[in-house]
Amino acid sequence: MRILHTDLQNSGISGDMFLAGLLGLVPEPNQILMELKNLKNSFPDVSKLNIELVNAECSGIQLNQLKIDIEEKKDHRTAKTLQKSLNDFLLNLKMSEPAMNYANEVLNSLIHAEAEVHGKLVKNIHLHELSSVDTLLDIIGVAMVLDRINGFKDDFAITCSTIPLGSGTINTKHGILAIPAPATLKILEKSNLITYGGPIDSELVTPTGAALLANLNPQVLQYPLEMKILKSVYSTGQKKFDNFINILRLIYGEDKGLKFDNSSHPLQKYIEQVAILETDVDDISGEIMGSFITTFEKEDILDIQIIPSLTKKNRPGYIIKILCYPTQIFQLIKKIVHEVGTLGVRYNIINRVCVNRKIERKSIVINEKIYDLNYKISFTKSTSGIEIVNIKPEYNDLKKISKESGLSIRKVQLIAQEKLKKIYNNKI
Repeated sequence: MRILHTDLQNSGISGDMFLAGLLGLVPEPNQILMELKNLKNSFPDVSKLNIELVNAECSGIQLNQLKIDIEEKKDHRTAKTLQKSLNDFLLNLKMSEPAMNYANEVLNSLIHAEAEVHGKLVKNIHLHELSSVDTLLDIIGVAMVLDRINGFKDDFAITCSTIPLGSGTINTKHGILAIPAPATLKILEKSNLITYGGPIDSELVTPTGAALLANLNPQVLQYPLEMKILKSVYSTGQKKFDNFINILRLIYGEDKGLKFDNSSHPLQKYIEQVAILETDVDDISGEIMGSFITTFEKEDILDIQIIPSLTKKNRPGYIIKILCYPTQIFQLIKKIVHEVGTLGVRYNIINRVCVNRKIERKSIVINEKIYDLNYKISFTKSTSGIEIVNIKPEYNDLKKISKESGLSIRKVQLIAQEKLKKIYNNKI
């Protein structure tokens, strides 16, 4: 599975910024730009349309930037005009049906957002800033690049970070408006994108940028998915700020592991979450450590390990590891801190596979005397039946039988294992 992660933490998003970044993922970006220049022919009132992908530098980072030069007479167009121009142009391109649908959905998002904001019917809407030919240029360009990298296929995942919106005000044809612009807010309102205000007083998310990203329905993640990174691309828009780098980052990769579906594996049903607590100590005595173990054996934990270690300054120490359930984390951390005086405890929540187990009791004969023996039997269930993993006699019972019979614990264990093996027809 291919993955595209859009990292917007230092940029926000605009149409030209997104397109500039995506063009870095295809081998021949200029070929796409040449096709986009033909968009001029769809608008008689556009006398000039030049578009160029250039290398720029910001904060010492090489990045992509689009230089767009447009001369057009009209300052507004109807929704119908834009929709017709878009689809007429798409008919002459070799694009998949999903890519063409995406381009129409993006434009429709912009049109409907404007209609809702102004309380008008779509057919009566006249777009101003959004009616410029560069809006269609961004929409078509993004659709073309994503189509080239198979971005509309089922085995392609698109994710993104949370998005800074900026703050302050912006000058529009309708006057001075608060950031984000009303159309941008409407688009975000209908999306699954997660945003936050700031960190600077300027517009960081444009309506076109919001519509392009929202219609990809990306999964919003704090961090990118696990992947083999194939390429990273940096891009920027037309704005420069003194205290904000305005760099969008695209991370493109592949997660081969996602191709293997283990959802039907019989062990899937045995997955559970557990927590590992861990700390290092090097200034307590063996007696205190022994008391610590005794104390925690009385707690309802899954396991405890004390591992000898050598710390800085060559001091002998211990690594304390405790396995518990996530609901116990802070209760146990507090107890660890007070018991051993450590200054910090690391914790991780992980998945584990834990098979079925149960305690059963059998009577066994040793030297003509009958003893009761508890033992733990672990097993898995699947469509083929029950499979025994292990059978283990309980230590306290082995110890008691050893004391009463005069045999060593090891000898009692061997006798018990042999008898249990016969009971379960040599399945262990």
